[in-house]
Parts: sequence; C-alpha cells; structure tokens
Amino acid sequence: MSVRINKNESVWTVIISRPDVRNAIDSETATALYEAFADFDRDDSASVAVLWGEGGAFCAGWDLKQAAALDNDSFFEAHNMPKDDSEAPPALLGPSRLELDKPVIAAVAGPAVAGGMELALWCDFRVMEESAYFGVYCRRWGIPLIDGGTVRLPRLVGEGRAQEIILTGRRVDAQECLSIGLCEYIVEDGTGRDKAEAIACEIAAHPQICVRADRRSVTNQHGKSLREALTFEWYNGRDALFEEGIRGAGRFAKSPRKN
Repeated sequence: MSVRINKNESVWTVIISRPDVRNAIDSETATALYEAFADFDRDDSASVAVLWGEGGAFCAGWDLKQAAALDNDSFFEAHNMPKDDSEAPPALLGPSRLELDKPVIAAVAGPAVAGGMELALWCDFRVMEESAYFGVYCRRWGIPLIDGGTVRLPRLVGEGRAQEIILTGRRVDAQECLSIGLCEYIVEDGTGRDKAEAIACEIAAHPQICVRADRRSVTNQHGKSLREALTFEWYNGRDALFEEGIRGAGRFAKSPRKN
C-alpha cells in the first residue's frame, strides 16, 4: 500500500509509503491520500492529523515517470478546477484542494520538493528535521506549481521571497525555512514524526469545538477586509463560545487557581 494510516486515539498519522521513489506521488497514491484526509475530516473520533513520508523523504513531488507516459487530455480534465463554487475534484497530488475543518501537521524529513513542497504548504504548519529541505525542483523540468504552491507560499513568506524561491527553483534548507516562516520547528534528524505527533496530541487534548473555530477564523480571513474578518470571527467564535466555552468557564470558576 502506498498510503497507510496509523491511529493513536484521536491523532491520525497519514504515511506516504513509496520510499523507493522518495515518496513521489502517482495517481494511485494521490487518490489514497485524498481519501485518507477526507475520511479523517468526516470521522468524529479524529481531531488532528500528521502527514509523514516513510524512508527518510517527505515527498519528491509528482511521479514524473508516470507524467511522461500521459498522452491525452482526459487525465487532466478529471482534475480541472471548476470556475464556479462547485466542489473541486482531487488535485494532481490528491488532497491539496481539500479545505478541512481539522488541523494537519507536516513532519518533514529529507526532501519536500516540487509537489512535495506543495503538500507540506497545504498543512497548517511544519516540523522539519535538520537535514530536511524544500525546493521548487520541478522548475528544471518545466513543470509548474498547480497544487497550491503559488498561492500558499507567498501567504507564508511574502510575495518577493516567494517569487525568488519559485523562479530560481533553488534548495531551501530547514534553518532558512525557520527564519522566513516556512516552518515552525526544527528537530534532530529521525525525530520529526515524533515531534509532530507530540504536538498533535497536545492540540487534540484541548476542547475541539474551540480549536476548530479559531482555526476556521484564521483560514477564512484571507482576502477579507478587517471589518469582514472581524465579523466572521465574532459569529464563528460566538457559536463555539455558547457550545463549549461557557462550560469551560464554569470549570475554571470551580477549580483552584494554579497559575
């Protein structure tokens, strides 16, 4: 199986398992990834997911050997983005068009390049091992970023820096990623999955209605005016407050103060 899921109570670790090709994504793997994350979002018992690549590589991007064998437009037509508000089909790499209501953490070891970088950018944040790196390596083969890279990268690091990274296709090592806001943690090699899963368990231990409401407000503020974003935050947060927060305030009022 090219994709496996390890479930530890409410934390799911979705594992890309094609180590012989540095976890490059073929169509079968893309479908399996999409279905894994769609199932995660639907499952009431699941709270946080980790995305990890087996064998020392996060993901080398789209499987270019499969791409080279494509000789008709039907494959691409199946992935076309609709121009209206109808549901988007899976992307070439699978889940990168899914708008989940739950957080996903990327645990990045080794290369996360081309479409692999796009998958990491799709996650809410990133844990990188010391020797891990990003890069638009598809630049050298004339393959564009079409799984969200040109959208998400400038939102994270700013347009000028994103243009430089995208247009040069150069390697971006973990330490630079941390300094420009492209990852949130750097850990020793071999410990990225453990760190990401520990953070996932920490998030999963919090009241989840509130977690998802705050996450939803952050992801929905793009493109909105300040007034529009504040209005969304209020009504989105108000519902979570009534559903879960008032009970939490009651527990706080009855508990001894610890700090």
